[in-house]
Amino acid sequence: MRPTNLDEYVGQRHLLDVGLPLRKQIEAGTVGSCILWAPPGCGKTTLALLIAKYAKAYAEVRSAVTSGVADIREIAKAANARRKFSGDRTILVLDEIHHFSRTQQDGLLGFIEDGTFQLIGVTTESPYFVLAPALLSRARVIPMKPLETSDLDGLVDRALTDPARGFGLRKLSIDSEAKQHIVGATSGDARITLNALESAAMQCEDGGTITLDMAEQALQRKAIRYDRAGDYHYDTISAFIKSVRGSDSDAALHYLARMLEAGEDPRFVMRRLLILASEDIGNADPQGLVIAAAAAQAVERVGMPEAKIILAQATTYLSEAPKSNRSCLSLAAAESDLEGKPAAPVPLHLRNAPVKGYEKLGHGKGYLYPHDFDGGWVPQRYLPDGKWKTPY
Repeated sequence: MRPTNLDEYVGQRHLLDVGLPLRKQIEAGTVGSCILWAPPGCGKTTLALLIAKYAKAYAEVRSAVTSGVADIREIAKAANARRKFSGDRTILVLDEIHHFSRTQQDGLLGFIEDGTFQLIGVTTESPYFVLAPALLSRARVIPMKPLETSDLDGLVDRALTDPARGFGLRKLSIDSEAKQHIVGATSGDARITLNALESAAMQCEDGGTITLDMAEQALQRKAIRYDRAGDYHYDTISAFIKSVRGSDSDAALHYLARMLEAGEDPRFVMRRLLILASEDIGNADPQGLVIAAAAAQAVERVGMPEAKIILAQATTYLSEAPKSNRSCLSLAAAESDLEGKPAAPVPLHLRNAPVKGYEKLGHGKGYLYPHDFDGGWVPQRYLPDGKWKTPY
């Protein structure tokens, strides 16, 4: 089911939609050396092969796990001969490039510089931590995203109907629960999704329907009842947030595990924790928002399945943190005070006076600069006349 062109490619719409710069460069064969960075099963190697195809270049596909400097020299020798005798370009697709040592990475530089071959490195690790600066300066990093549920849904449908590369000749169908289980349990990994579908299809007669039981057998795991578009989805995330708010970390971890096992997007869970860190913890523990923000960044960088460890850490910290909703309530009170009323003028002593003309109008007159007073504080009015003060 590997795509043969960009129209068949699944996912990465933020990079490859028609009209976007990267797609134009791929179609024109002008991408240049690059590093494709994404979790497993997102289509990195497939995209590298498509880049080579559109560039009409010869693709040398190697794994950094099993290749060394001697192999790179042989590839360079063949690339030079190819360029000399036929004029064809060579693209080295180097999978798991993070396994190359700094010395091995340095061995690539000269060949990239003189055009012997174009490099497309493929990695699941952050290039900024595992690749040498000299290599990064010669190959731009292209971050890719985990596949969405809709991407995998479409991939399953295509595999079932494609008569040449899929199961189209067998006239198979799949029930919605089985499809949801396969897609939800494979964490955005197209390779695992297709392997699970193939295993389930082997249990099904021609013209039959792949059932939830077959999907469970294929994945060797039971389906958890959870509909990401329905009541179970909203009930579970509600129970999760209320457990964190209620400082019950055991319950919060239960609902977190339940959502992740059912294939919930970890970024959705993380967004809710970010909101909670301000709404329910606030300044009772300002570190809560710092932890949540760091966790959100780490979840994006690491991806599943390891991201669940980061989510668990953030969940337990926020669960055990002291709670305060005063910031949230005070903002709501301020918004309520503004409803249906004209905005009161800003007091003159607080207004900006960028030029002398404004000073003549009284802007800034009488303003007391707090740092000029003991303790860095002085009593003066900041609210417009007649306005409320927060009751919280």
